[in-house]
Amino acid sequence: MIIRKAFKFRLNTNGVIEADLYQYAGNCRWLWNKALRMNLHRLENKQPLLWYGELDWFSKLWKKSDEHGFLKLSPAQTLQQTLKQLERAFKDAFDKKQPLKRIPTFRKRGDRDSFTFPQGFKIEGRRIFLPKIGWVNFRKSRNIEGTPKNVTVSRQGKHWFVSVQVELAIAEPVHPSTSIVGGDVGVKRLVTLSDGRYFKPVDVTFWQEKIKCLQKRLARMVKFSNNWRKLKARITRLHTKIANIRLDTLHKVSTALSNSHAMIVLEDLQIKNMTKSAKGDVNNPGNKVRQKSGLNRVILEQGWGMFRTFLEYKQHWLGGQVLYVDPKYTSQSCPHCGHTSKANRQSQAEFVCVRCGHQEHADVAGARNILERGHRLLACGEIEVAQLFEAGTGRLSDKPEPVLV
Repeated sequence: MIIRKAFKFRLNTNGVIEADLYQYAGNCRWLWNKALRMNLHRLENKQPLLWYGELDWFSKLWKKSDEHGFLKLSPAQTLQQTLKQLERAFKDAFDKKQPLKRIPTFRKRGDRDSFTFPQGFKIEGRRIFLPKIGWVNFRKSRNIEGTPKNVTVSRQGKHWFVSVQVELAIAEPVHPSTSIVGGDVGVKRLVTLSDGRYFKPVDVTFWQEKIKCLQKRLARMVKFSNNWRKLKARITRLHTKIANIRLDTLHKVSTALSNSHAMIVLEDLQIKNMTKSAKGDVNNPGNKVRQKSGLNRVILEQGWGMFRTFLEYKQHWLGGQVLYVDPKYTSQSCPHCGHTSKANRQSQAEFVCVRCGHQEHADVAGARNILERGHRLLACGEIEVAQLFEAGTGRLSDKPEPVLV
């Protein structure tokens, strides 16, 4: 089986190298926004979109101009890859099979600063050769396995990273376990299993309070002054720290689950719909807007979508599966007698069946219901063991394509 994965390392840069990296990332961002603006204008006027071939011709024309000659400073392949990524983004936006399709958006400075080299790079030990930059040392925390296919240089906070995507041939995996478990994701507990075990949620409350205090100080400063820039950079570093804490927690939990169970059953939650604003409009104003806003923020902090993605590709690599079931009434149904009632859920953590009196933690009851639905889905022949349920679409699909980490 052929899989693709990525190895990410932090670059050891200096002022000269960072100046080039900022220049290349800025040129790619400018080209993305320029090409996107052209296509959005054509969409408004009901004209056909410009694809990679036409956009590449425009980019070469801009390079020759005095106004946009700064594009010559970037390696040509980084600009070409940017246009290819934009073409793919537009194709995904109009692909009916994509559950979360949307029109590409403009990129801002400091947001997703990155560029890709599909060729021309070399890796020797703890250093990597990047076209037009030269050899750059990186912090090699693990060995790179497989055949390198491309490298992506990106910025997070004040540091630059290189991600080496490789192609790796592995034997057809057979999962070491034969067990199946149901999982109920939440905000008080990241995920509660049907066997009673649970994992603690992503806890970044301390750092969020610190950011809130710093943002109050930032609002009282003169915008774009030296002290304003220093404090803003400090806030950015704290946001990066929170993102790293979230990634670390989700990776640890997903690895523990995928190593222990051959099949994991989860609810097919529509996270985008669950986190919509309750503000409403002038004619139909919403209720409890602040409370709903707080709930939305807590849900997004836990990274449920990212957690599902991690589980899917880790199970795929190990030969396991992730099965999604209908989430309706999983928290209100009794796992003992099957009685469904809103009154069964006494509180956030307490479940007491009004018919049979069965009592246990509400999240454990929900996880047991999810597992039972997974067994029912398999037993009724609606899904074969060699297939996966495609989350959010209601369709069966073959094993998913590998996902990068």
